[in-house]
Amino acid sequence: MANGKQEVSVAGKSPDRSEQQMSSGEKTTERVGTVPKPARDPRIALSQPSPDAGETGPDAGRAGSAGAGAGDDEGERPAPNGAVSTRTAGGPDEETAGETAEEAAGGEAPEETPGEGAGDTGSGSGTDDGAVSDGAGEDVGAADAADRDASEGAEGVAGDTGGTGDEESGPEGSEPVVDQRTAVFRVPRDRSEVDGEDPDGGAATEDGAAGDTGGTEDVPEAAPADTGTVDQPTAVFRAVPPATGTATDAGPSAEPDKEGKAETGAERTSRFVPLKSADGPRTSGPAAVTSGEPGKSGEPSDTGLPEAERTRQQPLPPHRPLELLAELTNKPAPPPTPLRTALRRLKIWSPLAVLLAIAFCVAQLLRPLPAPELVLTADPTYSFEGDEPSLAWPPEGQAVVEVEGLGSLGSYGEEKPVPIASVAKVMTAYILLRDHPFEEGTEGPMIPVDEKAEEEAGLSAEGESTVEVEAGEEISAKEALNALMLASANNVARLVARWDAGSEKAFVEKMNDTAKELGMTNTTYTDASGLRKDTVSTAADQVKLGKKVMDFELFREVVKQPSYTDRNGTAHSNWNRLVPYNNAVGIKTGTTTAAGGNLLFAGEKEIGGTTQLIIGAVFGQHKPPIIDTVVSESRELLVSVQGVLEAEKIVAKGDVVGYVDDGLGGRTEVVATEDVTAVGWPGLEVELGLTDGGKAVPGEAAPGETVGVLTVGSGPGQVKVPVALREELAEPGTGARLTRVL
Repeated sequence: MANGKQEVSVAGKSPDRSEQQMSSGEKTTERVGTVPKPARDPRIALSQPSPDAGETGPDAGRAGSAGAGAGDDEGERPAPNGAVSTRTAGGPDEETAGETAEEAAGGEAPEETPGEGAGDTGSGSGTDDGAVSDGAGEDVGAADAADRDASEGAEGVAGDTGGTGDEESGPEGSEPVVDQRTAVFRVPRDRSEVDGEDPDGGAATEDGAAGDTGGTEDVPEAAPADTGTVDQPTAVFRAVPPATGTATDAGPSAEPDKEGKAETGAERTSRFVPLKSADGPRTSGPAAVTSGEPGKSGEPSDTGLPEAERTRQQPLPPHRPLELLAELTNKPAPPPTPLRTALRRLKIWSPLAVLLAIAFCVAQLLRPLPAPELVLTADPTYSFEGDEPSLAWPPEGQAVVEVEGLGSLGSYGEEKPVPIASVAKVMTAYILLRDHPFEEGTEGPMIPVDEKAEEEAGLSAEGESTVEVEAGEEISAKEALNALMLASANNVARLVARWDAGSEKAFVEKMNDTAKELGMTNTTYTDASGLRKDTVSTAADQVKLGKKVMDFELFREVVKQPSYTDRNGTAHSNWNRLVPYNNAVGIKTGTTTAAGGNLLFAGEKEIGGTTQLIIGAVFGQHKPPIIDTVVSESRELLVSVQGVLEAEKIVAKGDVVGYVDDGLGGRTEVVATEDVTAVGWPGLEVELGLTDGGKAVPGEAAPGETVGVLTVGSGPGQVKVPVALREELAEPGTGARLTRVL
């Protein structure tokens, strides 16, 4: 203040803010009367002067006293557009400041009713000699308090401006005007005040100086007149004196200074009204304003603010509901980590894995259960102790003997093909039964007799074995079997061949083919009767055929007969003189000069609760009478075999011999229902087996129910003992079904 000017330091705003307002479409100016003025910065809000502010509140008196203490020559004048018009009495720069205020207002400032602007005129009155009014002391105290804490908030502001910063000031029911901290304008004191001189020529007391500046150092922050020329955080402007003085409540109007400008008696401040939301108009209180054209009065606006002070929010672009929901709910993806990647993959693949698991479980439960099976746990074989037995073998030729189902007891002689004579008729009978089966107790199909069969019946005179038949008649298949196996009729054998295959040659081919099927590798057939010496075989091959043909019950009934009576009532004896002695049951003899004596025999032995079938063959017996020799040798061999057979108990009743496997890991033990005896001879090893006995093993059964058979050996003499469940048999559970693999 070297030049004696008084300056007001105003907290301004950066030019960048003005540019931002202009670029964003905000209004940067508003009109007061006909003069545009800068728009208020919303960040710095000071309430508008309230008409009732000077009427109530203790601070109003202090502010008024401060105005009165300025002297008689100081009038009161509100700053245009609510800008700060703070001055010190008698400042040398008042003239310039007044001119600036008048230019900004576009004319003379309007008069203001005393007390209308709290803090502008107050309730006190000034004197010509600058005498301090009654409220000057209070103003001095308020100024001193403001000096001590210039940064204090709304409470300090209220003291400086006559209570307008206090939310409780103003008429009853009015809303608080200032709800945020405001800028503080500090006016430097004039040198004349310090020296105690009155700028107008009068002496100012120390108290009067205090009254001039009382409460003005901590003035609410006002919106600076941003004209685009301020490029620094604070701006300095000169206080504007009023063009014409106005009388205060306590004194005459202020006199104009030397340039015709009037001075006010107190510092003038203005309030910024904070922006209100569009909740509704303010109809009462100090912040109530009118809307309409600039400079004109009108109805209250929607926001309670002038049009220039209202802010408008641009409408959001329309959003689809899903897009809006996505914007509200979507969050930026967190940075990837191995753990998050693993969890994400787990979330993706878990549902698929669950679906696959469900499908797998359903498929496993719906799969058909495997058929239960019997499993043997006892020893699969049993060996009889002792050395191999010695049998009564013939002195010549070749011989073989077996117990069907147990095995061979050995052989004698060289195994080579030899003529077998009528033993060949066994193959003819086998083909007849195999290709033309009939039930036991019936006669079977009828075979018509041709003329050749009748003619060949007369060959008996030449030494052939035949039976009488007449052309045109029919014989049953059963009678044909009797004629073949007991009477050994050659003419009937050739008749059967022609009837079955159409010719003897075709039938012979069938015989050889069947021999190959049975494994008779050393056998060759040239005729159906065996009369020809080139029909050859071995004892071992014929034993194979004997075991196979004895499977036919009808055949066994035929060959065990000592004799039979044909359709004409003629009796025919069995050439096998071995039957019915020593339990012999067949089979067929064959004798010729070239072949010698041959016999395929069969006998039985009751042992160990079983009936063992013994089948043997003795060939090439040439000692005459050859038929008697072969029968005798065969008898000795049969009896010796029957003597070496023995029975031993290998499993006791109630012993566990196996279990039922349900196919999914479940096991249910089975036990023998009676003692198990094995039949054999010393040195023989027999096999044991556990079978279902021709019936399927059940999936569920009660304890003690028979579910299978324990067998020892094979064939007709096979030992068979039923086995039963030791405990209840149940189907596999859900766990076993789900975990099954096959």
